[in-house]
Amino acid sequence: MLFNSYVFILIFLPLTLFGYYLLHFLHKETLAYLELAGMSFWFYGYFNPGYLLIIGSSILVNYGVSILLRRRDGQPLKRLILVFGLLFNLGLLFYFKYFDFFLENINVLFGQSFALRAIVLPLGISFFTFQQVSYVIDSYYGETGEYSLLEYTVFVTFFPQLVAGPIVLHHELLPQIQKKENHRLNQEWLAKGLMIFSVGLFKKVILADTLGKAVTWGFGVVDGLSSMEAFIVMLSYTFQIYLDFSGYCDMALGIGKMFHIDLPMNFNSPYQAFSIVEFWKRWHITLTRFLRQYIYFPLGGSRKGELRTYGNILLVFLASGLWHGANWTFLLWGLLHGIANALTRKFSAYWTKMHAVMQWGITFLFINVTWVIFRADSISQAGRFLRKIVEMQSFTVHEDLLKCFVLPEFTFLLQTLHLEQALSGIRGLAMAGLLIFCFFLTLNGKNAYARKWEITGKSAVFTVVLLVWSVLSLTGVSVFLYFNF
Repeated sequence: MLFNSYVFILIFLPLTLFGYYLLHFLHKETLAYLELAGMSFWFYGYFNPGYLLIIGSSILVNYGVSILLRRRDGQPLKRLILVFGLLFNLGLLFYFKYFDFFLENINVLFGQSFALRAIVLPLGISFFTFQQVSYVIDSYYGETGEYSLLEYTVFVTFFPQLVAGPIVLHHELLPQIQKKENHRLNQEWLAKGLMIFSVGLFKKVILADTLGKAVTWGFGVVDGLSSMEAFIVMLSYTFQIYLDFSGYCDMALGIGKMFHIDLPMNFNSPYQAFSIVEFWKRWHITLTRFLRQYIYFPLGGSRKGELRTYGNILLVFLASGLWHGANWTFLLWGLLHGIANALTRKFSAYWTKMHAVMQWGITFLFINVTWVIFRADSISQAGRFLRKIVEMQSFTVHEDLLKCFVLPEFTFLLQTLHLEQALSGIRGLAMAGLLIFCFFLTLNGKNAYARKWEITGKSAVFTVVLLVWSVLSLTGVSVFLYFNF
């Protein structure tokens, strides 16, 4: 199920909220947890009920492993149980996400003809697997509490963070769910949650999906792009993935607040970063935290010399690239970010002496270029795309690309104000307006945690306008980009 869908907004969310708070009001805490878990399973299995078998098995195995880890004192056996838990999770991830990629490369390298399985990637498997890996490792070190199977199931399946993050740690979610004060309906939290949700929905439906039309068109005709068109499409994807992910994070945060739960910050205006190191402190914050805590530190972090430190950085970013998808483009994207991260650290003294505008400009340019590699179907396609920009051979813009940026609401407004005819001669007005708006939004916008979200008459009107506008535009929406990872 999608946040940006009629069934979620008009049926699923109201029913889930009503049932959850009603059962708590009746002091039926266990039934309230069952209702939340059951509705989360419905949310997850909406498109494919077969997914429920995968996530259900994963929950049972990991919960069993965590119990054994907490109750065992003997180190050799305890390590064996930990290894089993990690192999189970990584094996599950490998089979569904990387098995065909592995076979494909075996066929190419060794001239074999193994048949690909065409395995359908289960929704959000990377997120709930990493979340459970963190729980298993924390259980090994004795850092998890005695949670029931039902509480653990709610922790894994809590639907706002289930399919696209954030990657929540047990101590961030379960104590909030257990807290009695959070079981009562809080009108202020509900109102603020609706406000945040509406902003996120607007970012996704109105902005990101509109930009997505231009991106889809551009990557579909790479060899026929002019230099200007390639640049526009590159910039469009840079803003699309930002607004898509930012929109989802806002919606997840808003829904969490409706349940009186604060989800951890996962997105903090990353395009305001003045270095790649800072970018990764702002982009997908919980993934960065996971990779640092459960891969970088166990590898030795920065404690074993400069060379080892840079090697660990590269390994972590390669893992980040691989986590995003089974394609050499993701690995290259991760490698480039790892190299940039290492170089920034190595030459930090020189970097900090640079003017702030240059720092930001180089960082933003690097992000744009690497997003092309991230989005491309192959490294070859990414190379051809970037070559179009570098060649600077043509500055024409096809009419089909310009039409991608036209919002029906924009056209209606011009017609209402009788300005359509007067502005019809200005080519690319909608494109320029949307890109400029996105540019200022990403550079000046505050993350959802930094905003006060005051409940006033103006904010109420603002929320209603964004919500109604977005809901009326749901017919042509696409899935969230991060659902693919």
